[in-house]
Amino acid sequence: MLIPIVMAGGSGSRLWPMSRQLNPKQFLRMTDSSLSMLQSTINRLRGLNIKDPYLICNEQHRFIAAEQLRQLDLVGARILLEPTSRSTAPAIALAALQIVSEFEDANLLVLAADHMLKDVETFHSSVRDAIPLANDGKLVTFGIVPTSPESGYGYIERGESICNLGFSVRRFVEKPSQAEAAGYIASGNFFWNSGMFMFKATRYLEELEKFHPDILRVCREALSRSSQDMNFTRFDLGTFSECPESSIDYAVMERTSSAAMVPMDAGWSDIGSWSALWDISEKNLEGNVSIGDVITHETKNSYVHSNSRLIATLGVENLVIIETKDAILVANKDKAQDVKEIIKGMKSSNRHEHINHREVSRPWGHYDSIDTGTRYQVKRITVQPGAKLSVQMHHHRAEHWIVVSGTAKVTNGSETYLVTENQSTYIPVGQIHALENPGVIPLELIEVQSGTYLGEDDIVRLGDKYGRA
Repeated sequence: MLIPIVMAGGSGSRLWPMSRQLNPKQFLRMTDSSLSMLQSTINRLRGLNIKDPYLICNEQHRFIAAEQLRQLDLVGARILLEPTSRSTAPAIALAALQIVSEFEDANLLVLAADHMLKDVETFHSSVRDAIPLANDGKLVTFGIVPTSPESGYGYIERGESICNLGFSVRRFVEKPSQAEAAGYIASGNFFWNSGMFMFKATRYLEELEKFHPDILRVCREALSRSSQDMNFTRFDLGTFSECPESSIDYAVMERTSSAAMVPMDAGWSDIGSWSALWDISEKNLEGNVSIGDVITHETKNSYVHSNSRLIATLGVENLVIIETKDAILVANKDKAQDVKEIIKGMKSSNRHEHINHREVSRPWGHYDSIDTGTRYQVKRITVQPGAKLSVQMHHHRAEHWIVVSGTAKVTNGSETYLVTENQSTYIPVGQIHALENPGVIPLELIEVQSGTYLGEDDIVRLGDKYGRA
């Protein structure tokens, strides 16, 4: 039995302004594909003999993750919610413990949700080669056949061949200098560390107990106090917050004597920066990658991505230009790794553009903050058929709702009534209210908020079908 474990808890800050804290890169379409990076990761598993995947993400992303799995028709997939981030070793331990409690044992295929692979057949071949090694008790890592002396990746040095399927691991090497990386490539014995793994759930837990028993003890306790909510498994925050933070590499793989490596030459990239995305993307004759509404003239070797408006470039080269509804990044491609410095500046200035987009996903649909002033805010709200916002009230703002299309079922104090196209209603300050779409098409409405404070934390939820506090 092979069960994929998809790790989807990263923040992806180096791909700002598209990737944000509340909507990071793994949930975004980073290429011209119709699928997000998470969906592409799961989609490339088709053709392998696997069970439905287990997805590990944090509480803030649970509804985005659930919706993207629903779009793939994965109704049996499970979502494990990390109460707080403690890196990969504890996260994988939670998944392994959960699976052992349900299936006794299984081979786990651990994948990151934000990697890209061009050659799916080669990926499948490497996965199949790893299965006999995992069945034999090996903890398998997948080593990427390197194409250049990258100093931004960790490396794996291969040892002796194992049954012509893979190799023993001689050692793991931290990110080297450029000169060291060049030497590794020249030797032919080193591979990039992909962060993908396969092993039996029980074998991982055995090795974790040997080398980091404190992690396993806390994870067992967190599982014993877990709760189930639809497809979500919630682990106890108070318990899990006591867990030491450690990656699977440090906690287990660099210590175990059972580490094995299967080579993979499948056009892999971890998409760690805009320049990395340019590297793997299809380019025109001038070396440009253009996504969205883009016009280029006398432009070379640039990555230009428009989300909502026209971008025109003239007489430039080696640039990254990324446009979203509320932010534009212009950077030299060679400096694309340093986007994190922009994030630091926003945090120190108490800005919010690194946290969320202007358009925000919710379990019932989404809203777009069209305009904001000192005492007003205008949103365009989309409510999916059958969905309902929480029963709530606000201490500091009143709301006007104008229906653009569809039908709204409105609870306004003690009254419940329908509001249809070109009709409106008013919710006074402090009034208990709710909004629901009883129809079969999306409900579109304009919301005009007015008041002394318009923050999202001025929501007192009195009832919510999605389990939000």
